[in-house]
Amino acid sequence: MIFVSIVNETENIQYRIKRTLKTYNDAIYLLDTNSTNSGINKLYYATIALLFNEDIEVKSHDGVKLKPGEEFVINNTASL
Repeated sequence: MIFVSIVNETENIQYRIKRTLKTYNDAIYLLDTNSTNSGINKLYYATIALLFNEDIEVKSHDGVKLKPGEEFVINNTASL
């Protein structure tokens, strides 16, 4: 049973990363086509997904705006 849950968790993480990248790419497309509000909306949700994927908890809109800077920029853990 433990093996099954580890496999399911790995698949779940891979799925979440794939969906986050899709949302990010959608946002870039929307921004490139001058759909600014929709692009920003997608970036916001991609940020939430990224934080969720990294097990970083946020409890507010301000947390979604501030946490990426604290976790990835200040701590120098961002990777492209």
